[in-house]
Amino acid sequence: MAEVVRKPRAVVGWARSSPRPCGALFWALPPVALLALVFLYPLALVVQQSFQPDTGGTSIQPYADVFASYAFREALWTTVWLAVAATVGCLVLGFVLALVIAFVPFPGSKAVARFIDVFLSFPSFLITLALLFIYGTVGMANGAWTDVTGAAEGPFQFLTTPWGVLLAEITYFTPFVMRPLLAAFSQLDTGQLEAASSLGARASRIVRQIILPEALPALAAGGSLVLVLCLNEFGIVLFTGAKGVTTLPTLVYGKAMLESDYPGACVVAVVNVLISVGLYSLYRVVSRRAGA
Repeated sequence: MAEVVRKPRAVVGWARSSPRPCGALFWALPPVALLALVFLYPLALVVQQSFQPDTGGTSIQPYADVFASYAFREALWTTVWLAVAATVGCLVLGFVLALVIAFVPFPGSKAVARFIDVFLSFPSFLITLALLFIYGTVGMANGAWTDVTGAAEGPFQFLTTPWGVLLAEITYFTPFVMRPLLAAFSQLDTGQLEAASSLGARASRIVRQIILPEALPALAAGGSLVLVLCLNEFGIVLFTGAKGVTTLPTLVYGKAMLESDYPGACVVAVVNVLISVGLYSLYRVVSRRAGA
């Protein structure tokens, strides 16, 4: 008599509860439709408007006009160098601060690490306002200087220059580098550090040969994220009131709101989106390799 093979109940139940392809497609349609309506449709309208000059019809003339303008080239260069410089500053400052918090014991180090998580939720203009209160033309630093020296104005006038924007971006985005670094440092084998220290290795050598190699993936992931965020930063540039500092986001605002040049604004927006998507793809690749 043939032996009857029975399937385990768990397997049978799993097979019955497994969604069929048609059912999976049915449940996937609503979120996909919502995504297309909320995000993809407005983006498609921007792309469509970028090919429609004010004279009517469909043409690449808006792209030719924008690419040929000095304002666009200057904004593109300003955006790139500010983003790169801010990223480098965040990497250096974030690495040093994360080292201190993770490996230099001091009272309140855990509270500082928790505050970094809270800091990530702050809006960028809040940091800019804080810097204005301290280093603004009528800020505390200039006020203290004029009270002591009797001068007509204080020496701190850099906040309305590109250096002020750079300082604000480094101040705001440094915790975005520190967070993955602190996570990487928490997984570091402290036995290697103790062994190197017992063998007489100096702190600089330990950092260079043991800590830094382990921190490189986290540095790459945090730096890629900061580069993307700095590229699209609008609030800091706007609230500092920096003269002559025009980035791609502020150029979009100026063309759309001040000049009523909607095709030109859409062209700049499309360029900004393409650069952002490229950098975000780089960030995802780096994060995946770093295990973030």
